Amino acid sequence: MTTFVFRNHTVEAFFGYDGVTYSGYDDISSVPGDVDRYIWFFQVPVNADSAQLVQEIDSYCDQLDLVIASVNENKPFIVFSLENLFPLRLTGNETSVSESVNRFNHHVIELAKSHQNIKWVDFSEFTSRYNAETLVNWKYYLMSQTLLNPKLAHDFHAWWQQINSQLDLQRKKCLVLDLDNTLWGGVLGEDGIDGIKLGGDYPGNAFFYWQRSLLQLAKNGVILAICSKNNENDVIQAWQLNPNMVLKREHFAAVRINWNDKATNLSELADELNIGLDSMVFVDDNPTERELIKQMLPQVEVPDFPEKPYQLMPFFKQLTERFFRIYAVTNEDLVKTRQYQENAMRHAERSQFADLESYLYSLDIAIDVIPVDEHRVPRVAQMTQKTNQFNLTTRRYTESDVRQLMEQGWHLFCMNESDRFGDNGVTGTIFLEPLDDVTVNIDTLLLSCRILGKGVEDAFVKTVLNLLRLDGYRHVKAQYLPTAKNMQTADFYDRLGMTCVKISPDGVKDYEMDLKQVFEIKNCYNIRVL
Repeated sequence: MTTFVFRNHTVEAFFGYDGVTYSGYDDISSVPGDVDRYIWFFQVPVNADSAQLVQEIDSYCDQLDLVIASVNENKPFIVFSLENLFPLRLTGNETSVSESVNRFNHHVIELAKSHQNIKWVDFSEFTSRYNAETLVNWKYYLMSQTLLNPKLAHDFHAWWQQINSQLDLQRKKCLVLDLDNTLWGGVLGEDGIDGIKLGGDYPGNAFFYWQRSLLQLAKNGVILAICSKNNENDVIQAWQLNPNMVLKREHFAAVRINWNDKATNLSELADELNIGLDSMVFVDDNPTERELIKQMLPQVEVPDFPEKPYQLMPFFKQLTERFFRIYAVTNEDLVKTRQYQENAMRHAERSQFADLESYLYSLDIAIDVIPVDEHRVPRVAQMTQKTNQFNLTTRRYTESDVRQLMEQGWHLFCMNESDRFGDNGVTGTIFLEPLDDVTVNIDTLLLSCRILGKGVEDAFVKTVLNLLRLDGYRHVKAQYLPTAKNMQTADFYDRLGMTCVKISPDGVKDYEMDLKQVFEIKNCYNIRVL
């Protein structure tokens, strides 16, 4: 990805030179059109004349507006908040500079609300870690106009990498929690329901705040699960009877409460939720259990648990920033726990039927095939970033990438799938690149792993191919690009009836198909094209 940085100081130490070019200081006269994204990194200049400084800061709003108006609205434009790294106040009641800074930052926030491609980054999250003496090194500033201390470059790179992941909607999917001395203080089997520390005075209030914060994480799309060595009946009673219990059974998508080793339990949880182990974060107060998971399941992230309860809220902040925060949540994120619980009910229902077809008819499956519009772009982009198992090419696209493909005339469809247990939301997408008037190439085909096992992938793709045929297309090309996680899709196009015309030494398969006739689709699916 190529990036152009608008800046008013030297910042090369922080953004580097690999694919990055820079404006001159305070220079907006040149806005290159051949880059993938833009960054605005203006910071408050050093000036003891507050009136002059306010005038300069206020001009940044107009300059930013001019630049935004001249760039492609489908390209990402990242704006860092304006921070005063070296505040100079000659009188105690001097507020004009801080007010001007606030005006600019408020202006950027409003721009981000009204422009899909503009993302606002709160730079104070980084600068607040350091005092004024650390933030500015006067030697570097006076010699090279580097306002932000270049000795902070390593820390900045780590922080900036996290911010990029958040902007790309990349995060871990599941937080797996122990119970005793993790979700509450004490041991349930020894202290009893009323004896565990939860609510009231310290340390119970620390665990209460911790649970309340975890609940908000779940409400923002993170799957919560339990992995605990305990008596399950005791835990169920605690969930039901302890009045200070914030997190109850309904807040967890899956649980393993038994005396088995936790590595086995974690593997079973991953299978039940149909997610990879590398999508999990395991939190346990016991260092022995943490070490077991590190050794047996190295794909799982295992952060160190705080030694004292009063450290739980800082730990929650670190946990969120490192693994779970994204720039914005989608509608599907908001109902994630319910969807996984509904999936567990589907699996339980499956065992009651002698054959798959009878089971599928019983589900009342509804599939909506929808052309991707602006409203669905964030979710579609998120799926390309997160989906690994049923993903034929595993190409990653940002929201701006998706908008550019739509602008270029690609055919993008998504799928909303539901059944009598609930609505799974937008859980599949296909990107089709027109090669000529009668030929399209399937660039991307993916489905969320939680809806697999019902044959909806076949129904979705066949419906789309039938639509293409109606639009006059007669030839389809596609590729399968193997990864460590998508082996289950290796023969999908073969099963669909495509012809494999080439297999590369690295396992890449090229496919072709003529759209000679309409695909038949099982009538156990209620399909609508919207």
